[in-house]
Amino acid sequence: QVQLVESGGGLVQAGGSLRLSCAASGRTFSIYAMGWFRQAPGKEREFVAGISWSGTNTYYADSVKGRFTISRYNAKNTVYLQMISLKPEDTAVYYCAADRASRVSDSIYEYDYWGQGTQVTVSS
Repeated sequence: QVQLVESGGGLVQAGGSLRLSCAASGRTFSIYAMGWFRQAPGKEREFVAGISWSGTNTYYADSVKGRFTISRYNAKNTVYLQMISLKPEDTAVYYCAADRASRVSDSIYEYDYWGQGTQVTVSS
């Protein structure tokens, strides 16, 4: 019912920046809380950042706090993840997810829809 497509990933040098985008289609986008997750090979998918349906509330994992910023532009059905001061440990596939709720959740089990992921690789 909701389709999510991530873009903006790539290879960047440590200390660099990237902006990821998540374009949503299908059911009304603005009613969903949105989140970004990431998964490195052999590791569990982990929460990165979340944003409420209104965009007024955000939540970040400690590992990215102060470096990543999540935002949304509901009129364009798009969620963004601005990443600065990237580190090699940020290397992962980044996934956009939608939750049929207005509040932010850091649990993968709370999210109903997922994008295909976009690869972010940070070199030393």
